[in-house]
Amino acid sequence: MKIYIADTGVFINRKGRDRQLVTVPSVIDETKARYTSMEMLIALETGAKIEQPDPVFREKIVDRAEGTGDIEELSGTDIDVLAKALEYGKNAVLMTDDYAVQNVASMLGIKIEPISQSRIKDKIIWGKKCTGCMKRFDNGEECPICGSPLKKIRKRKI
Repeated sequence: MKIYIADTGVFINRKGRDRQLVTVPSVIDETKARYTSMEMLIALETGAKIEQPDPVFREKIVDRAEGTGDIEELSGTDIDVLAKALEYGKNAVLMTDDYAVQNVASMLGIKIEPISQSRIKDKIIWGKKCTGCMKRFDNGEECPICGSPLKKIRKRKI
């Protein structure tokens, strides 16, 4: 049985009412600040569940996101929904439009269903390049050699 893990975009775009939804508390917090709180209430009344992600799975997500270079793009909520999807394993389908979330999910074998945008075409490993001396690095904000800012670049497609 498929379990649909809902990112905030599910409630913003009013999708997934016909699905067995699971979301995380941080998504609820994000919807409280928007007009989507009513959509969240409707989802909860029709069977959506709120579950805390397991810290062990959060750690796995952070480790993988550091490896792909997506960690700087992920919010705490993004990490939570990814962790919950990883926790459900093969039964999970992660509903999100966030490309960094999709990239990490793809690397971990998590099924993805975009909400209102297209799915990512390629899995990407990101890196950094100095805007001054042009040296390449795995991460950071400032070049350790010349002090110039680092720019995010695609290292390779997988």
